[in-house]
This record gives sequence, structure tokens and C-alpha cells, in this order.
Amino acid sequence: MPRHSTEPNRTQPARQSRRDFISRSVGATAMAGGLTIARGAHAAGDDALTFALVGCGGRGTGAALNVLANKSHANVKLVALADAFGDRTAFAAKALKRRFPDNVDVPAERQFVGLHSFEPVMASDVDLVLLCGPPGSRPDQFEAAVAAGKHVFMEKPVATDAPGVRRIMAANEQAKKRGIAVAVGHHLRHEIKHNEAIKQLHDGVIGPLQYMRAYFNSGGVWVRPRRPEQTEMEYQVRNWYYFTWLSGDHIVEQHVHDLDICNWMADDVPEAAQGTGGRQVRVGKDYGEIFDHHVVEFTYPGGVKAMSFCRHQPGTWGSFSEHAHGAAGTINIEGSGAARINPVGKSSVKIDRGPDGHQIEQDRLIDAIVVGRPYNEGDYGATSTMTAILGRMATYSGKVVRWDEALASDLDLMPEKLAWDATPRVQPGPDGIYPCAIPGVTQAW
Repeated sequence: MPRHSTEPNRTQPARQSRRDFISRSVGATAMAGGLTIARGAHAAGDDALTFALVGCGGRGTGAALNVLANKSHANVKLVALADAFGDRTAFAAKALKRRFPDNVDVPAERQFVGLHSFEPVMASDVDLVLLCGPPGSRPDQFEAAVAAGKHVFMEKPVATDAPGVRRIMAANEQAKKRGIAVAVGHHLRHEIKHNEAIKQLHDGVIGPLQYMRAYFNSGGVWVRPRRPEQTEMEYQVRNWYYFTWLSGDHIVEQHVHDLDICNWMADDVPEAAQGTGGRQVRVGKDYGEIFDHHVVEFTYPGGVKAMSFCRHQPGTWGSFSEHAHGAAGTINIEGSGAARINPVGKSSVKIDRGPDGHQIEQDRLIDAIVVGRPYNEGDYGATSTMTAILGRMATYSGKVVRWDEALASDLDLMPEKLAWDATPRVQPGPDGIYPCAIPGVTQAW
């Protein structure tokens, strides 16, 4: 998760315009010594495709299950696991072996543990790596995977700060040149109802787009209380969701799904954002530094607005949805449900969800790898992440933030050193409560 010290892999914080971004985007050696994983056979003529999971939490285990259950290629084998914590690799190994006993071969010697556990995976001969750990780890791991020639599935978001996004962009250009398949966990991009509804939007069924609304409102996620034996670094990595350097805050970690859909609907990225946020309900020693609500107004080219709402507050109205308003109607899409198209003066049309996009995205990735078809989702993975970071910059600062200045930011959230005894940048106060951003005071970019 720390920044690599090898300068050639670093992307300098030179200013890059929104137009340039759009033109590119829219449209441990000792540990590895005992690891020899046959790249199976897939690359050598046998039809096995081997893969490794890096980040063995719930989402990572789910992604591995989707790969094992893919409908494109039966001979897929999971041969290595990596995570910061050994209980997570052990849990994933057991759960995955139970479901797919013939396709999972991860003995203890291929369950790598520690803050740099991804390194022996990259030194192995696997064909594909799934990068599903905390988002702050993504730039390091993606760079290493591309350098090693691995095909990649990486969960969203792809970074937690602008320097990380630029690193992802640079590594993705190398992936394209080398023919490395890259998939990003925006499962909504693969769902039937999203594809059909947004196609009709772009075909003009509700007239010119005027504004959008997007929601990720829920009661929040898990809490893992501090244990006496933990160092501060271990506590934060265990509770990664509540620290901006690891998760990006929930506007980046979760709401990025909806903001990606807004970019897709607008066929562009925002020019600027302004908003507000804070924490009113989720306050205490267990909740790190992140906000519990964000409200952002994004401005797209031509003056189109997107109103963005996300919160973690129990007992409040919940929604995971995206909405487009045009001169001649509306389109409403539920993230885990159906879409409904409502043209003015015409009957409403419902589009059922269809198969889960989490499965479809892995089916398509595996098919592309097996047949050798170019496949790359890194561009919109980067634009959606940067859009969410732009929104966070606006809510943390309380100021209007423009895309170009946000993308050029050199504010690096990552710790100088990643080790269990290292000191993270953010520390709890005397009362055990972590300080959070203060709009009007915090310099967020």
C-alpha cells in the first residue's frame, strides 16, 4: 500500500487538463521463492487459467466466487491468496474450497500474509490477479501487476487521492500497450437495465439531458472495535473503511458507483463541484475520520447538473439509485432493482434487472482473456474515482473545486512507510476521537 520508491513508476503531479483526461479516458522475494504456480497451462497450451486473490474480505471472496463460477471457461483455478491478515486468507480459502473443491488449490504455503503480501503473487506465474483489498492499496498493486504482465480485475474505487489516480492512468496506458486485460468492479456497467436505459437516454427518448440525481444512502457498514494488542497501523488497516487514506471516505468507496453512472449518462466528466458534508450521527472512537454524509452539486459541460447524496445514518431514508431528467421525461434506475423510463405523454416502460452484473463482468473478462480479445475498463475506472474524489474535495473544503485543479493535486494521503509499527498520518486525539475535515478550514487538494 505505500508508494513505491522506484521513481519510473510514479506519475508526476504536472497539471493535466480535463480535456486531456477525457481524450484518454471516456469512450517479497524470499516469500516468493517457494511459489511456483504453473501459469497453467493456459499460456503454455493447456487450457487452465490460474488466478490469485489479493484482498480476502467479503468483496474479494465474492469476486473470486464469480470467477470460479464464470460461464466462459470451466478450467479456472485459484492457486494463491494474499491479505494483510492471516484470518482473512484462512477464511477465504475455506469458503472458496467448500464451494469449488476441484478448482481451489491454496495450501498454507500459498496463503501470503502481511502489508506487502501482494509481492509474491506478482512474482508467481498466475495469469490473472484480483485486486480487492482496501482502495488505498490499488495504485501500488496495479502498477506491480502490469509490470509483471498479469491480467487484472481491480475493485472500485481505483485510488483514494489524485496522485493515485494519475498512477493508475499511467499504468493503464502500459497495460493497453502490452495487451493486458483490465477490468474494474463497476458491475452496474454490465447490468441489462443500466445498458438499455442509458442507451435510450443517449438515443433521445426523454429529450436533451437537463439534470441528474444520484443516491447512496444507507445505515452504514461494519465496526471493528480496537483490541489492546493492536498497533495504530494495524487498527487502521483492520478498520480501513473509516480512514480516508485507505477508503477515500464513503463518497469514494461506495457512492463512486452512482457517480460513474452519472458520467456515463452525461458521456463526460464534471467540470467542477461544490457541496457540503460532515458527521452528525457517526461520531465516536470507532468511526475514524470520515464523514457520515455528503451532498454535492456537480457541474458538467453545457451546464448539466448532477445532484449527489450519500449518507451513513441509521433510521433514515435509504436509496441506491440514479435518475436522469430530460426535457421530455425521466429515467429512474435502482442499483439493485429495475429501471423505469417515463417519457412525457407516453406509457412508462419497466426494464427488469436481469442477471447480477458482478457475475457478468467476470464472465466477460475471462472470455476476453481466453480468446485474446483486447479488454480494458481502466479509463472509466479512473474517471469515476476522480469524480468521487472531486466531490470529497468539495465537501471537505466547502469550496468550489474545478476538475483540472483536483486532478493536478499533489496531496498524497498515503503514509510515508507501511509497516505494522509505522505511524499513520492521522492519529486519534486525547479523547480517542479522530479529527475530521472542517469545511472552510481544511485544504482538501
